[in-house]
Amino acid sequence: MDELIREREEAIEKVFGADAYKCVISNPISGTEYRKIEMNRMNGLWYLEKYTEKQVFHEKKDDREAKSFLCEVFGDSFKNMNIWTEEYEHTLRLSKKGKLMTGKQRVQKQQAPKVKVGHNREKNYILPQGTKIEPLIDMGVFTKEGKVVNSMYDKYRQINRFIEIVDDEVKNLPDKKLTIIDFGCGKSYLTFILYYYFTEIKKAEVEMIGLDLKADVIEKCNQTAKKYGYDGLHFEVGDIGKYQNSGDIDVVISLHACDTATDYALFNAISWKAKMIFSVPCCQHEINNQIKSETFSLLTRYGIVKERFSALLTDSIRCNLLEVCGYRTQMVEFVAFEHTPKNIMIRAVRKGKGSSDKMTEVQSVINEFHLEPTLYRLLDEGGYLSK
Repeated sequence: MDELIREREEAIEKVFGADAYKCVISNPISGTEYRKIEMNRMNGLWYLEKYTEKQVFHEKKDDREAKSFLCEVFGDSFKNMNIWTEEYEHTLRLSKKGKLMTGKQRVQKQQAPKVKVGHNREKNYILPQGTKIEPLIDMGVFTKEGKVVNSMYDKYRQINRFIEIVDDEVKNLPDKKLTIIDFGCGKSYLTFILYYYFTEIKKAEVEMIGLDLKADVIEKCNQTAKKYGYDGLHFEVGDIGKYQNSGDIDVVISLHACDTATDYALFNAISWKAKMIFSVPCCQHEINNQIKSETFSLLTRYGIVKERFSALLTDSIRCNLLEVCGYRTQMVEFVAFEHTPKNIMIRAVRKGKGSSDKMTEVQSVINEFHLEPTLYRLLDEGGYLSK
């Protein structure tokens, strides 16, 4: 067994050199938590995306840690590994009997995976450098020439990651005019970028509405939209909970709507049968103030544990209620935790048929922790949970 492990480690050592820039680990062994892991090298570090059925977890490692990680998981958790270098795609595969099989093929430039490769090579971002994107220039992310400001690379990557998460699902929408509502848009930095993405990159005809309570902010946003020539984007003063809309809504966006404002945004999206929902919750106080349990008191005894558990439980309930109402739902980490703990996006796509099993799970959790979640109440009062 030691000889087999040593053989695998030597094979990894041979191909995982300084010019390696991407690695995909797949074909999980039974019982493995993740279905695949992608690793991309950027600015001398390896960024990992670890995929479960419904979530993506992110880590970063230096070269030594990345190589050690590959040696650890290859054979124990996964049977396949593909590693790309400047010239070759290397393949490492384990047979049913554990025999190591290796291969390589020369990679043509047009076949190379779209990632940021080692050293100074650039990833093919959806919002590329060299393009004069006015909202990014005004945010201070781009220079006037369309280059990333050195101190803003993290922000640039975060924005692109956000757009990538949207793009993964939006590409499945029919080719028609899209109606999009952004609840609690605030100063609307991402709203403007999203409008640019839909109209300039996807070439879609878009009517986009930003909603916020602050009249002065809304006035400034409308002036900015006019300055950019974004004719299909306008902003209105309004309350998320009281907003009325008579037309069809394709996409609902809610970024950092505080506490139960997220629940009202999700409820509106469900009631309008919005095709897609992208929501980043914020300041989840409601369940933290309600939660108590005799059986699981260890989760509520310490303030910081209670706060974090309550936030995760809040989003888990929201996601399951969306499933009950006919949405395929994921929780996606889109910002590294060291930048902000508010790094979970709820991404939901309407599929039509709800899940009664999820309703049973939600009810069980509500009963156990003595909860009265706002989204549950709104859906129950609206008759959505009895269908």
